[in-house]
Amino acid sequence: MSENTPVKSNVSLADRSETNKTLWVITELYYPEETSTGYYLTRIAEGLVNDFNVKAICGQPNYSARGTRAPKFEIHKKVSIFRAFGTTFDKNVIAFRLINMLTLSFSIFLKAITKFKKGDRVLVVTTPPSLPFIAAFASLFKGCSYTLLIHDNYPEILIAAGKADSRSISVKFLNFCNRWLYKYAAKIIVVGRDMRELVGEKTQGLDIPIETIPNWAELETVKPFPRAENRLLKELELTEKFVFLYAGNMGYPNDIESIIWCAEKLKNDPRFQFVFLGAGVKKKWLEREVSENNLTNVTLLAPRPREEQNIFLNACDVALVSLVKKMWGVSMPSRTYNILAAGKPMLAITEKDSELDRVVREENVGWSVAPDHKEDLLAAIEQIYAERDTISDKSQNARNAALGKYSLESAVQNYRKCLN
Repeated sequence: MSENTPVKSNVSLADRSETNKTLWVITELYYPEETSTGYYLTRIAEGLVNDFNVKAICGQPNYSARGTRAPKFEIHKKVSIFRAFGTTFDKNVIAFRLINMLTLSFSIFLKAITKFKKGDRVLVVTTPPSLPFIAAFASLFKGCSYTLLIHDNYPEILIAAGKADSRSISVKFLNFCNRWLYKYAAKIIVVGRDMRELVGEKTQGLDIPIETIPNWAELETVKPFPRAENRLLKELELTEKFVFLYAGNMGYPNDIESIIWCAEKLKNDPRFQFVFLGAGVKKKWLEREVSENNLTNVTLLAPRPREEQNIFLNACDVALVSLVKKMWGVSMPSRTYNILAAGKPMLAITEKDSELDRVVREENVGWSVAPDHKEDLLAAIEQIYAERDTISDKSQNARNAALGKYSLESAVQNYRKCLN
């Protein structure tokens, strides 16, 4: 099955009354946007077309497909897509990001108010943070039920990123607003077990069902590939190096600093190379550190298209996934699952018992180090190299975990049960 093929439903003719129900998917990013949120919401919507009359309200592409002007309305893979107006300024400038969020939210609200009908169901993702409130207001006004899909917990992610103080009035206000949002939700879906525990605490006394549905691996397009044949490693002339790869967003929630600290300590060691592929607000800091400290053991690459994942995810010996402190229960890096699909062991920088840490330990696919524990990270890197002849077992475990637990089919099946 290709990654764009809707998952077939097992719904019987006797249950076809559910098919008449309309499900609205509300998301900032949707097809042709392939950045993680856009990719996941698109596949969820397409996977449910045999169960619901699926319609999506979204914005114009502003990430990986930035610059593409998509039609205001189209039908793609049996999903009716309504695109709302919103500014598409540079998202890495906070003021511009806020303007984008406000203009898009207002436009989506207008579309929702005019198109929702009583009895419709709504699935809304919590990114950007204004979006679920817009969908909730419109749903309650029009007599619809809404389900929250939490990819990032607010305001906790702002606290972890150092953009808000946990004791501030703004954080208390956000928590108050969240209680209202949760109170009227039909269900809440989270993507990690630590997130379920955190949301359970935040919804205490509200008796709201909380479901854990992890994101999935792109098993059809991402798979293990021989290192010796990897063209990216050949292009970069790194075939003789032991390569650690960080591929993905380099944002405030990611502990890039600890990795660069280790790279600086190892810059005269010819064994290692650290490859960073992606973009984000920390990219400029990263470029500056590499230049000023002459870190020749660090390679910086621009983001590459999703269809090239099988090349760049296999261009390493060990993959790096990192989160800063205070991210427990807040988010789960979606790239983890494609790293598993590529059969790559991973070195995770994350707090104990986070979803990321649990996956690494339970599946025996790598190593975990706490954020900002630089000496421990350096020791782990040395340990991994010393045990490099035995990490093939972790590689096999990674692929097996992806095949057994993190497929698109199982995810859509769980969404089907949850939304029905």
